[in-house]
This record gives sequence, structure tokens and C-alpha cells, in this order.
Amino acid sequence: MSQIDITLEMTMEQILDRAPAAQRALFQRYHVGGCSSCGFQPGDTLAQVAKDHNILDTNEMVQTIVRAQEVDSRVQVEPTAVKGWLDAGEDFSFIDVRTPEEWDQARIAQAELLDYNQSEKYMGLPKDRKIVFSCHSGIRSLDVASYFIGHGFTEVYSMRGGISAWSDEIDSTVPKY
Repeated sequence: MSQIDITLEMTMEQILDRAPAAQRALFQRYHVGGCSSCGFQPGDTLAQVAKDHNILDTNEMVQTIVRAQEVDSRVQVEPTAVKGWLDAGEDFSFIDVRTPEEWDQARIAQAELLDYNQSEKYMGLPKDRKIVFSCHSGIRSLDVASYFIGHGFTEVYSMRGGISAWSDEIDSTVPKY
């Protein structure tokens, strides 16, 4: 992926459009944007956000966003690739991070529902185990994939578009909701 251009004069809305990973990256690195007390408005420029949160190294702030977006791009995998891995009988964990209520509405047969009460089951997997996370649209699964990467897992993916894309591109019998 070519490097994305982010400038201090851009609004947060423009930045999030170019680099959706910016929201998570700014929160993880600077605790910016996660709640009302540390939030920002879509029309705020990156320079204003830096000033409001006493972030002096704005170049590092920009690079944090760029790096996060590059990681997200590498982590995302197409539904067709996941289907290919399944068809080839590859050994990997295919984990759905949606709620049990969403799982009841629609599911991919080969995926398992993440059991949030059994974190040791997942954290105990080999760090080089291939793991594909899926959700409804591909956003929550990116968050979970990032969490696992942060804990040293090296073969972690998020299925782009989630179960909605699976229904559109792989199996139209999977209900959309």
C-alpha cells in the first residue's frame, strides 16, 4: 500500500475517511477520541486535536495514524481468500466476534462464536496460529485483530466486510440483517 497523506490542516472527518484506523490509533496511543471527555468533533483539524490534548509531537501523531492504517490494510483479508482457505482444508481458527444475538440471526457454518468468558482459550493459542476474525461489517473484527496483534500474535486477519460481504460474495443463503 502506498503511504496515505495526512496533514495537520485536515479535519478529523477527512482523516477518518482516508484512514479509518485513525480513531483506534489515536485512542490507543494518546487516549484521544474514545469518550466525550477526550473526544473531538468531525470538523476539528488534526492540529486542533493535538493542541486540545497537549500533544506536542504532531509529526509522531501523523505517523501513528499512517502506521495504523497500513497495519489495518495488511490485516484485512477478502472473503474469497477465507473461502479458499476453507476449501483447501487449511488449519486455522475462524472466529466470529459478534454477539450471541447476532449469531442467532445469521452465521457462517465454519466459524465459531467467540466466547468472551473464555479468553484463556484464545490467548493460549500458538502466537503463529492463523486466526481470521469476522463480524457484521468488518469493523469490530479489526478491533479484535488489533488486540491480538498487540498480544504478539503474528498470523491475524480480519475478514473485510464481515458476514455481510460473505453473504454478498460467497453464500447468499446467509441472511443479511
